[in-house]
Amino acid sequence: MGKIGLYFIIIFFANTIGAVSGMGGGVIIKPLLDAFSGDRLATIGFYSSLAVFVMAIVSTAKNMSKPATKKLLDWTEVTCFAVGSLMGGSLGDFVFNAFRRWLLNEPLVNLIQIGVLVIILVISLIMSKPGKYEFGKIVRQLLFVVSGIFLGALSTFLGIGGGPINVALLIYVFSFSSKKAVLYSIVCIFFSQLMKLLVNLPFINGLGLSISIVVTIMIAAILGGYTGATITNKISDRQVLIFYKLVVIFVIGLNIFNGMKLIMWLT
Repeated sequence: MGKIGLYFIIIFFANTIGAVSGMGGGVIIKPLLDAFSGDRLATIGFYSSLAVFVMAIVSTAKNMSKPATKKLLDWTEVTCFAVGSLMGGSLGDFVFNAFRRWLLNEPLVNLIQIGVLVIILVISLIMSKPGKYEFGKIVRQLLFVVSGIFLGALSTFLGIGGGPINVALLIYVFSFSSKKAVLYSIVCIFFSQLMKLLVNLPFINGLGLSISIVVTIMIAAILGGYTGATITNKISDRQVLIFYKLVVIFVIGLNIFNGMKLIMWLT
């Protein structure tokens, strides 16, 4: 299989799963590309962000075509979450680049990302049930801004586009249903990755991007986002949550595998 075929399969598979589970796909894309693509860390991060950004556009457009889905969104909350996600996306990318400049060792930076991600994945499994908290209107809106900053920063630093912590936090803190958490998670993914892509535009020539791979990623992301959103509209909240947990377990295993490979290489 050629590199373009590899990218297409990984992006389509990951974005379909990401659109259903609210993870965005990056949490699957990054470790798979780390394992099989041979590209640089910054290049993989850009490809992953582009893929989940396109997926978020397609998935949101598809979901918004359903009147029942529109009713799940509170646009004041969505706006607060989006503002926080934009701020977090910029912060996360700044921290990632600071780490790269400080350590001057891409495999070590990657290992740190993997370690943080595995911890977050385990926490996500524990938190994926409603916490039954109640907040006043103003406090709730502020929490959406803070949550957006935290999740946006985390997702861009880890290069995962959104990640399972989005869904888990929204379910646990705000007592969202699984489907509602998926919708809000994809909003966070859209704005955090938009900011990351904009921040990286001035440096795009130094990333070593392939135009053919960029086009392949966009096509696969569109198809994956549409397929995932179609599946989401046909399954129950309980099935979404079960699917989410299974994917988290799979990604934990994948990241442990990649982490062990890096440790062996570094030692």
